[in-house]
Amino acid sequence: MRQICTHEGFVTRYPSEIAMAINPFDAATAEAGSTLKPAAHGGLVPSRIAAASTEQPLLQEAHAEFRDFVMRQEFPCVGARAAFNSGSYAVAAYDELGSEAATANLARDLFEFTRSEIREASEYATFVAVFSGSAPEDELQFEHALWQQLQRLNGLDASHFDWDPMASADPTDAQFSFSFAGQALYVIGMHPNASRDARRFRWPAMVFNPHEQFEKLRADGKWKRMQQTIRERDVQLQGSINPMLSDFGEVTEARQYSGRAVEENWRAPFEPVKAPAAGKCPFHH
Repeated sequence: MRQICTHEGFVTRYPSEIAMAINPFDAATAEAGSTLKPAAHGGLVPSRIAAASTEQPLLQEAHAEFRDFVMRQEFPCVGARAAFNSGSYAVAAYDELGSEAATANLARDLFEFTRSEIREASEYATFVAVFSGSAPEDELQFEHALWQQLQRLNGLDASHFDWDPMASADPTDAQFSFSFAGQALYVIGMHPNASRDARRFRWPAMVFNPHEQFEKLRADGKWKRMQQTIRERDVQLQGSINPMLSDFGEVTEARQYSGRAVEENWRAPFEPVKAPAAGKCPFHH
């Protein structure tokens, strides 16, 4: 069971139920800028928080290109292909990566994703955030922007939620995973100048995958087979396996987020915010 904090008090929810708690990131500025659109039979429909008149060309174009990118025969991640085949994904477009405007809107939409039907119903749910603005010049610049974005998200999140207790908040810890709205998320960074083909996309992008999905796949005995398939396909595409790949719990997954082959002594430029507990829901949503 999990406890959901609402304005009416505390409500007990079971994991199979959809927890539609009040979105604490729904400021008027964020609502006006939201472009979150979940998939619907291969297309896009406005979510309940997207402005009715919002039809951003970037969102439509990025969605089409990302879908084509993932669905091409040689793309290695079979989990991403499964998400797009089943329509269990959401796409949103934002201002420049790491900006205050992007952070406010992304926080709102990411919360909505963690409480969405596709998040609850599918073992391959994924959220794709695409960013406008100039592309990073190289992998180091993108890495800096990605971690700046995560730091700013955490700054907003810490006032409302604790870190997911199933993951560590220490980016050097082998059990680390980024947490938002009380849920651990695996982050995949993509941009035009990525060295790995599977991370090279026309716009800067961040893909968020709930960690619970990986744990369920492990429990069901599916993860090892999927992992092996992904790595074999990556070798076929790139000619080599991604040197940053490792199993959760071996080394910190923070090393994998940006896609750059980081140095041995590398440390994520991230410090989790320690916010006062007062005013926060004491239960993880």
